[in-house]
Formats: sequence, C-alpha cells, structure tokens
Amino acid sequence: MTFSLAELHPDDPHWNKRGALYVPSGQGPTVWSAGDVYTVKATGAQTNGGFGFIEATVPAGGGPIPHAHPDEDETFYILSGELEFLDGDHIFTAVAGDFIYIPRGVRHRFTNKGNHAAKMIFMYTPPGLEQIFVDHALPARPGEAPPPVTDPEQITRGETLGRLMNSVILPEPS
Repeated sequence: MTFSLAELHPDDPHWNKRGALYVPSGQGPTVWSAGDVYTVKATGAQTNGGFGFIEATVPAGGGPIPHAHPDEDETFYILSGELEFLDGDHIFTAVAGDFIYIPRGVRHRFTNKGNHAAKMIFMYTPPGLEQIFVDHALPARPGEAPPPVTDPEQITRGETLGRLMNSVILPEPS
C-alpha cells in the first residue's frame, strides 16, 4: 500500500510552530493534601481549558474522605501499588494498570490500605480543581512526609479546599 502525499516543504511555518507543554519528571507545583503528595503537571490554563492533570503519591493510610464533585469528572490511572476505591456504595481495589473514571456527582474516595505508597495520575475535566490545590494546599517540603490529616492546620486547610472546590463531603456507605 502506498500513500501519495503532497510535496510539503520541511520549513513550512505551519508545521514548525511549537505548542507542547513539557513538564520534566519531578517538576511541577507539589503540595500536600489529604495526607498525600500531589504534583500538578498541567492546569486548565496550560491546556486551553482541556483538563487538569496531577501525579499523586498516596502513602499508607492516605487518601481523601468520601466526597463528590458536582461539576467535574475525575479520572484515575494507577501506576504502582493498590488503592481501595469507593464508587457510590461499592468498594473495589485498583492496582497498577487499572483505569477508573468517576462521573460528576458520584460519591467516591480512595484509600491506601497497603504498607507502601501507591502512585497514580488523575485528571479533572473540566479543569480548575487542580489550580485550587496549587493556590491553597500546603506546599510540600522536599524530604519530609505530609503532616497527618488530623493536624489542626490540615483540617482547616482541608475544609477550605473542600469549600473552594465545591466538593460535597459525604459519609461512608453503611
């Protein structure tokens, strides 16, 4: 099979414009939230309103409480470890290579029930919540673990984040 391509000049400005967002490994604003470490790799402003993208390290015992986002879908991809997810009233364990899509308005949470940190990436569509982490979560300090979620400053900060994100905080299912 052959394809006939029009003769294109290699220096045509149309094909040489730049526009990639490149964020090297280990870079991006890094914050502590819900006992986790979040590195924001792309914000809505950087993706022309397409999505917000976060790399997360969830230590043993880490993860947020049950909540729902009325206006955003949230998508997760597990890189390593395993995380227990809540989907409405159903609980399942996700492992490396698993993909989870949570539509807006669905109660969810993830918890690391293991002994070792889990890594994942997640994104918001539409974007915006990732910027709230950048602007209002506690900046991470290299070489230090996140403070416990029971720390009074973390509780206050978590309440502020939840309010700014318009998150609906929900109980665990019975």
